[in-house]
Amino acid sequence: MSRPPALADRLPKAAKRSAGRTPAPQVPANIRVFGVDLSREERAGIREGLGAKLGKYATSIERVSVRVADVNGPRGGIDKVCRVKVVLSGLPSVIFESRAASLKDALNGALAGIERAVRRSLQRRQTKPSKARAGTAARPAAPAEEEP
Repeated sequence: MSRPPALADRLPKAAKRSAGRTPAPQVPANIRVFGVDLSREERAGIREGLGAKLGKYATSIERVSVRVADVNGPRGGIDKVCRVKVVLSGLPSVIFESRAASLKDALNGALAGIERAVRRSLQRRQTKPSKARAGTAARPAAPAEEEP
């Protein structure tokens, strides 16, 4: 079985304008780092993880941003934070944050959590009736007035 494709590092502006219903390699994933050193291989690993977890929802995703930070700095403790934000087409953005003592645990927790959150959000869209249909079905018919 082949591995799912990783999410894209960058897209040209012309491609962003036509993005929306795109495959996983065309979904841009921005990675921001604060107080943590990430190598190119680690960034590529994050993109591959995003592709594995979110690839099946790529047609509904406009972009993804990942923020990794060391909250306490050199003091130690449970201080690695990974926050993932997914911008969905036609729905509010979904954000999930995970804290852990190690960067790997924070990343894995955030990836698992964002997959659940995106799936729930997309399932709600599929099961929720539209306002137009719900408004017309809920309104009772006006009784006809009779003249004496």
